[in-house]
Amino acid sequence: MKEMNLEQIEKGVRLILEGIGEDPNREGLLDTPKRVAKMYAEMFHGLNIDPREYFNTVFHEETEELVLVKDIPFYSMCEHHLVPFFGHVHVAYIPRNGKITGLSKLARAVEAVAKRPQLQERITRLVADSIMEKLDPLGVMVVVEAEHMCMTMRGVKKPGSKTVTTVARGCFDTDAEKRKEVLSLIK
Repeated sequence: MKEMNLEQIEKGVRLILEGIGEDPNREGLLDTPKRVAKMYAEMFHGLNIDPREYFNTVFHEETEELVLVKDIPFYSMCEHHLVPFFGHVHVAYIPRNGKITGLSKLARAVEAVAKRPQLQERITRLVADSIMEKLDPLGVMVVVEAEHMCMTMRGVKKPGSKTVTTVARGCFDTDAEKRKEVLSLIK
């Protein structure tokens, strides 16, 4: 992955300020390009992280029962408009042969995937596929609920509207009862 170039971001922000008719040399805007560059470095730090790396450490516990971490908050940037979207991710999996991961690893994987220019549908898929690939569970289900500023601040202007995406793999894809169990626990 290419290294983030803060100087180039600063130049871009100056161009945007000039493009909207502002004076980037005005007192209140003097440090704005630098602040935005630092903010982007933080907001897009997931570009250089493979979410699967969080599942390299596993534990063994005699269980093949549901594990659900719900209401994991996230913030991301819509790759179409570069405005935020945010909400919660719910991650469920059923371990195979007792192969489990630390609960914080699920949240870290969500964070790594969200911290890049992104689509909600892709976040949902990448988190689920990373877990399936590295943990080989009986099944995984990921549900993402988010509000998109591109629908709130511009365009259709519908604040409060939520988008929900789901991905079901393994037993959650084939067993409607297991899927319903997860959805009822999320509510």
